[in-house]
Amino acid sequence: MSTYHLQQVFRPTTVAVVGGSPRDRSAGRAVVRNLRAAGFPGQIGWVSPRYSEIDGVRTVARLTDLPWVPDLVVITAPARIVPRIVSIAARRGVAAAIILTAGLGSGPGSPAARMEAAARAKGMRILGPHCLGVIAPHARLNASIAAHCPQAGDLALISESSAIAAALVEWGVARSVGFSAVVSLGDTLDVDFGDLLDYFATDYRTRAILLYVERIGDARKFMSAARAAARAKPVVVVKSGRQFRINPNADTHAQALAGSDAVYGAAFARAGLLRVGALDELFAAAETLGRLGSFPGRRLAILSNGGGVGQLAVDQLVLRGGTLAELSAKTLERLDQSLPQGWSRSNPVDIIVDADGPRYAAAIEALLDDPENDALLVVNVPTAFTSSADAAKALTRALDQRNRYQREKPVFAVWLGQDDAAIAALNAARVPTYATESDAVRGFTHLVRYREAQAALMETPPSLPEDFVVDAGIARAVVDDALAAGRRWLDPVATNRLLAAYGIPIVPLQVAATANEAALLADPLLAVGRTVTLKVLSSDIAHKSDVDGVRLNLSSVAAVREAATGILARARAAHPNALIEGVIVQPTVLRPKARELIAGIADDPVFGPAIVFGRGGTAVEVINDRELALPPLDLRLAHELIGRTRVSRILKAYRDVPAADERAVALVLVKLAQLAADIPEITELDINPLLADRDGVIALDARVAVAPARKLHKGRGHPRFAIFPYPKEWERQIGLGDGTHALVRPVRPEDDALFRAFFARVTDEDLRLRFFQSVKHFSHEFIARLTQLDYARSIALVAIDPKTGDMLGAVRLHADADYERGEYGILIRSDLKGHGIGWQLMRIMIEYARWLGLKQIEGQVLRENRTMLAMCQSLGFGVRPDPDDATLMAVTLPIMGEPRPA
Repeated sequence: MSTYHLQQVFRPTTVAVVGGSPRDRSAGRAVVRNLRAAGFPGQIGWVSPRYSEIDGVRTVARLTDLPWVPDLVVITAPARIVPRIVSIAARRGVAAAIILTAGLGSGPGSPAARMEAAARAKGMRILGPHCLGVIAPHARLNASIAAHCPQAGDLALISESSAIAAALVEWGVARSVGFSAVVSLGDTLDVDFGDLLDYFATDYRTRAILLYVERIGDARKFMSAARAAARAKPVVVVKSGRQFRINPNADTHAQALAGSDAVYGAAFARAGLLRVGALDELFAAAETLGRLGSFPGRRLAILSNGGGVGQLAVDQLVLRGGTLAELSAKTLERLDQSLPQGWSRSNPVDIIVDADGPRYAAAIEALLDDPENDALLVVNVPTAFTSSADAAKALTRALDQRNRYQREKPVFAVWLGQDDAAIAALNAARVPTYATESDAVRGFTHLVRYREAQAALMETPPSLPEDFVVDAGIARAVVDDALAAGRRWLDPVATNRLLAAYGIPIVPLQVAATANEAALLADPLLAVGRTVTLKVLSSDIAHKSDVDGVRLNLSSVAAVREAATGILARARAAHPNALIEGVIVQPTVLRPKARELIAGIADDPVFGPAIVFGRGGTAVEVINDRELALPPLDLRLAHELIGRTRVSRILKAYRDVPAADERAVALVLVKLAQLAADIPEITELDINPLLADRDGVIALDARVAVAPARKLHKGRGHPRFAIFPYPKEWERQIGLGDGTHALVRPVRPEDDALFRAFFARVTDEDLRLRFFQSVKHFSHEFIARLTQLDYARSIALVAIDPKTGDMLGAVRLHADADYERGEYGILIRSDLKGHGIGWQLMRIMIEYARWLGLKQIEGQVLRENRTMLAMCQSLGFGVRPDPDDATLMAVTLPIMGEPRPA
């Protein structure tokens, strides 16, 4: 339901409290006290069948005794009567309820389930149960059991834990940190992270959103909401449970390595959230991001009046993976002229312990002018020689005098000691200040990571190669055959067919049931000078090396027979109850300078499939050099995944070892992601090792587990992906008025160049009619917003000339967070009007809206755009003047009937 009725949670006009109490140390007493102390300006009704008055305020016995219907009901009553209260409130038309009561259970038949059903039937929202409540300082609403009410501010805090929410409120009160809202989710019966992210993303009172997460319920909903919010404002998250343990029950290395927290980290990064490690970092990160805008680069210059503290800052920068800036020759010359002999002549810039305000100013101005740095950290150590306040004023004056280029540079300040005047001057200038150099460097790296995450959301991925062809039909047949036979694991022959269907190179194999059969199969390979590898074949043995079940580089028939006999004997001795089917016979692959990697698919119970990459080999779980990413992947995301591992360093050239073909490795990861999208029945997949060298990649061994696909996510689209994949099913051919045909397909992230070429063939007037203003320049950010779509909420369909590849037109639809309405836009190439392209694109878009389950399509059209208005009317849209803008017409189309698949 997303943001539906959440306005009544955070800005209600009327509130009722059910279960208020005069008893000390009761939740009912705390809520009564907090609501009254906050000065809520609306009407409050007190409902208590037990007490006729509470703290001098008269109560009514039942919710139905109130002569008005409250927007919000706060429930602190005993658990046994809460379901009945919720049912009554829903029937009365209450918009939302906050349930602080615990002990309502979970699962079918529980009191919580009955409450949810009653509320959902009437559209009433539930926050909780078992939560701290809600604080909305701007509305003077404190419907919580928190000890204090924080001041009004611009940070929204969403916490899964009531205790953490209460602690962060106290932290904020002690430091005069203001909030736009504080929300505790509790047991998350209805309102969840996704709903609240959608709400605060568009809340003008909220500058940044802070999250404390323990577990996500609806992963797809969370990912869509988080990505939308992160594009609008900073979202900072801290999650508990970071410890990682190898899963001893996993059957593949990929699954063993895919720790839950690592998957959460991959999800946060993919959505553009900034993850921090501790609660205090939440506020520090929000402070930094709020006071400093985005900036290009990651090179930090450090200025201090003491060498030791400057070096400590460098240590922290290196520890956090930052980059220390070099000083340009011009800057060195300027600093030589303004600083005394003996200054450091390098970064960090030590301007000597007796530095006064003018010396600080001269050094700051020189460093702000230096193009070789991207940000500046200024440190002051209090001394008997000069005033720390003078140094602070020198900094603020220098910042006031900055030119436009310099204003892009963020400046961080560390004023050691307790000089209130200095800190006040810095705060007045909105310079972020930190208690220590470590905190400041951490703030700098927060800013760098946030900027890089936002840039990644907008980056255009490279196009896939033309030979990126997969045969999903073969893969589907392989998996269906295994499922029909009741097998959980694909046999080696089927595994090879599956990977080959997706163009993943793998060593060919044959299966021998006995040692003599292995010798016969090996003979032709040996005859042409190849050597042979043998591996035990058993679906009951997860890792061949556990039973010494592999022999490499066998060069004779006798050696093959002997090795096969030994492998079979050892396997049967180690696993007497296992089905030992024989041995696998393969040519030995000798690539002495290849790196051993692992690539695979793991299954997460919350986020579904995750792509795993890292260092491979038999010690893969001991080394534990792995990273994860959520599919779908493009080449940019695949290279980014590779770059996060330690093994990525040795993919580059070193000594006499040529660089490995990293693009080939990235293509394997993209293909695995596509395989997971096409065949949701694949639950685990291991390629280990995947050899990579300058000649490309080849898989030496692979295992694949399958199971009937379980629907992990609600709504339309892929049953298991947390991120809605490219909707290939909406590709189709359309006929044009001149007898030719065009391909209609969803927009892809790599379509940047396609849109630029298209806009070049659209007249200025047509652009004005589409965008309601003259458009002369299309920035990368502008086009990225047209091509980088969350397919769960948006679709853009382009018509393509199949002969030339040119774009003929595009239509887009963006659904609101509640999936009630969708706003459309359309643009056709100016020389192609009258060919029926716009009409057909609109009809497909309407079909998509019906499939998505929307109730209405709406749009705005300039009054003079008669062609568009006529087409809308012919398609059944209602047309009326826009009530807010006399130059526009509002067009709406109700979507009738049940959604139907494409």
